[in-house]
Amino acid sequence: MADLLAGFAFFLIIEGLVYALAPRFLVQMARLLPSIPPEQLRLAGLVSVTCGVGLVWLVRG
Repeated sequence: MADLLAGFAFFLIIEGLVYALAPRFLVQMARLLPSIPPEQLRLAGLVSVTCGVGLVWLVRG
């Protein structure tokens, strides 16, 4: 449970940094999202999940 909470905390830290350090970039990216095909977004999400699982496996293994 502690690992899950630590992971969530890191997520919040990274998200907060994006909002604090690059708010204009975040707004531009949000404007671009509707123009990106759903398949491309889905693929990017799956790649991100795969990389995240791989990193956790390497670090914890």
